[in-house]
Amino acid sequence: MRKNDRVNFERGIDVFMMGIDGTWRRNCRMVDVSQTGARLHVPDSIQGLDLREFFLLLSSTGLAYRRCRLIRVAGEQIGIEFLAPGKSNKGRPSK
Repeated sequence: MRKNDRVNFERGIDVFMMGIDGTWRRNCRMVDVSQTGARLHVPDSIQGLDLREFFLLLSSTGLAYRRCRLIRVAGEQIGIEFLAPGKSNKGRPSK
C-alpha cells in the first residue's frame, strides 16, 4: 500500500516536462498524481535527458509547475517524485 492516496485520471492530463535550464521540453500525460509524486506517459524518447531534476509544467504558460526527479521507467511510463521547494537534487543520482 502506498503512503499517499493517488488520484487517477481516466484519459490523462496534458502536461510538459522541461529541463531545469530550459534546453529541452517534452509533451506528456499525467496518468495519476499524489501529494509526493506522479506517473507520466511520455511517448517521445527521454534518452539523454538529465532527469535528476526537472520541471513538470502543469500549464502551457509554465505558471503552474513542480520541481521533480525521475524515480522509475517502465516503457513509455515514468514515475516521478516532487522535490521540496528550495531543495536541489543535483547531487543525488536518479535510479
